[in-house]
Amino acid sequence: MSLYAFSIPTYQQILGGMLGVMDKAMAHATAKKWDEAFMMNDRLYPDMFNFARQVQSFSDHAMRSAQLCAGKEANIPARDETTMAGLKARIEKALAIVNSVSAGDVDANAGNDVTFPVGPRQVTMKAKDYMMGFAFPNFYFHATTAYAILRNRGIEIGKRDFLGKVPGMPAA
Repeated sequence: MSLYAFSIPTYQQILGGMLGVMDKAMAHATAKKWDEAFMMNDRLYPDMFNFARQVQSFSDHAMRSAQLCAGKEANIPARDETTMAGLKARIEKALAIVNSVSAGDVDANAGNDVTFPVGPRQVTMKAKDYMMGFAFPNFYFHATTAYAILRNRGIEIGKRDFLGKVPGMPAA
C-alpha cells in the first residue's frame, strides 16, 4: 500500500468525523449554558494537555505530515484559538490542507528526508518513517484524547461520530 493510500484517506475520514464531533460538542455546550473557557480548558488529568491543545495537536500532525510528505514546506497556523468555533475552523483548515496534497507527491517523497519539530529540537527522518512512526500515532493519540475529554463530560458522541464516514460502509 502506498504512503498516500495509508495516510491521507484516514486523515480525511477522522478529521471529517471530528468536525461532526465539534458540532455536537458546541450544541451540547450551548444547551447546557457551559462557559466556553471551561470547554477549551477541560482535560482528563491535570498534567495532560487541555481540550484546545489536543485539537490543535491532532490538526497540526495532519497538516504538517501531509505537507512534508508531499515535499512541501509545512505551513501551520498559530495555535491561538480561543473558541470552540475557532477550533472547528482549525480542523477545517487541516482537512483542506490534507485534501490539497496529491498521491503522486506523497508517494514520490516517501523515501526522502523530512525535518520537523519535536519540542525545542528539529528531527530528520525518512518521510514514510515519520508518517507511520511519529505523525500518525500522534494524530490518533490527540484525536482520541480530544474525543475522550468531550465524552467524559457527557456529550452524546460515540465511535461512529469519531470514525466519521467510513469508506465503503453504507450510511446508518
